[in-house]
Formats: sequence, C-alpha cells, structure tokens
Amino acid sequence: MKATAKAHPIQGLVKYHGMRDEELRLPYHDSISVCTAPSHSKTTAEFDPDREEDSYVIDGEPVEGRGAERIDAVVEHVRELAGIDHAVRFESANDFPTNIGFGSSSSGFAAAAMALVEAAGLEMTRPEISTVARRGSSSAARAVTGAFSHLRTGMNDEDCRSERIETDLEDDLRIVAGMVPSYKETEAAHKEAADSHLFEGRMAHIHGQISDMRDALHDADFDRAFELAEHDSLSLAATTMTGPAGWVYWQPRTIEIFNAVRELRNEEDIPVYFSVDTGASVYVNTTERHVDRVEETVADCGVDTRVWGVGGPARVLDEDEALF
Repeated sequence: MKATAKAHPIQGLVKYHGMRDEELRLPYHDSISVCTAPSHSKTTAEFDPDREEDSYVIDGEPVEGRGAERIDAVVEHVRELAGIDHAVRFESANDFPTNIGFGSSSSGFAAAAMALVEAAGLEMTRPEISTVARRGSSSAARAVTGAFSHLRTGMNDEDCRSERIETDLEDDLRIVAGMVPSYKETEAAHKEAADSHLFEGRMAHIHGQISDMRDALHDADFDRAFELAEHDSLSLAATTMTGPAGWVYWQPRTIEIFNAVRELRNEEDIPVYFSVDTGASVYVNTTERHVDRVEETVADCGVDTRVWGVGGPARVLDEDEALF
C-alpha cells in the first residue's frame, strides 16, 4: 500500500479567487490554468497498519499546523473512499522555489492525491482524482488533469472537478519565470475575497472571461489567450488589494518586469505577456522563437529566471523513484 506520484505546478490563466465552502474548497467560480514543466513535486505515500500515527514531511521538514490540516483533509477522504483506517507515512519534495507565487500547493496536493489513491488501491479517473486533490488546494485539481485544464465550480464532486482542454498551443508556449522572493498568504486572501467591493464586479466579468479563454485555446490564438491572462492578473490583484487586509503582493521588481514585457511587445513586436498569481513572482508567456530574447530581458530586471514549457497530467512513478 505504497505509491509515488509526480505532478507539475500550475500557472493560473483565469484564476479562481475565494471559496464558497472552505472545507471542501469549492471555489466561487470556474478557473483555467496551464501546468509548467519540468518543475514538479514528487510525493511518496504509504498506508501502514503498523504505524500509530500519520507522518507528513515536505522538503525534509515535518509539517505541522495548518499545513498538516490540509494534508489531513486529503488523507481522510482517501481513507473514507477506500474503507481503510491505516496510518499514513507521507513525504514530498519540490524541485523549484516554493511559496513565492509558483503554485507549489497545486503540484504538491496533485501528487499527494495521485499517490494516496494509488496506494489505497482505488481505481479512479483523473477528473475523479481531481476532486480528491481539490480538498487540499483548488488549484491542485487542475494539476491532476495537467496541461491546459478547466476546473468547474459546483457544490459537489460530480460538478466541481477538472477537465483538460485540448489546444495546439501546448507545443509552442514557453514560460519565463521571473523569481521575486516575497512571502505570501494565499489562503488568507481567499478567505476575505468576497469582502472586497470589487468582488461582485469580478464575478459578473469572470464567466465571459472563461468562455473567451476556452475559445482562444481551441483556436490556438496565442495573443488572445495570454492577453486575457494578463488582464485577469490585474483583475485578481485589484480584488485582493481591496479586501479588508489590503493585501499587496507585488514588489518593485514585479512592476519592473511588467514594464519590460510591455516594452518588448510594443517596441519590438514580440508576442509576450505577463501573468501573476497570488504573489510577487511573474510568469512571462512567449513563444519558442522569442524565448531567449524574453529571458534576457527578464534577467536584466535583476531576478533569477527559469524557462518552462507545458507539463502533462499527474502520474504514478515506478517503485525505484520513491522518496523512501
């Protein structure tokens, strides 16, 4: 009853903001994202009848407090589905910087759900497993199905699950990650999302944004898709910054990257667009032809960079790849 799985983190394109049910992590509205590779999380999970209690370790450190509670939610759901009560040993590792706005919770909980379901002997489709991962992080649902994926809202697991969107943009997309270290509190921002006076405006706008994004992806229209993603980043930030706590995640270098991207687009006619989730780090979306020029420009802003492509769905690994 042991398995290891791997998943790629997501970049939100039309991002979810706020939850109507915090326990089941049911978002207020639909969302669309793309997985980034080769960045990944790897998780090994084992149900052990001889253990007395659960053990959670991430990047070599024991997990306690709220982090452990979120893993508990996923573990308990799998135990319920499988009809077992064994304690769990759980270890996870990330190969990219975490908690700076690059979706580590999405890949972490997607890999966890995949490993736990496999270890428990459950036979589930990826959309079904996405409902397990969602209990840890709504974004993780989309990391389970991978590539470009759409998480639909709803009040139950039959409705609120992720599905993959097929598009020819997968091969050409390159993502330059501009890393701006700055601690963030994504969960706190989600809790107060509906208290922003701009939230109702975002809710009224988001349904059209989802439809437009799906249409752009189906048409493989790069400029349209990532212009929408850039606009949604600004909409998300406006809602977050006008909540009760007035969260402001962007740093001076975040803005510097925004300006550099727009200069490339307006002065050199390069297809390039910025995107930001809840954090200060920046995704810069461009094509394979222009990625070297774009990475050079982002690096000139004084930040570390990585270049990513599109990652596939979460998957189970061979036994020799286990973390323990």
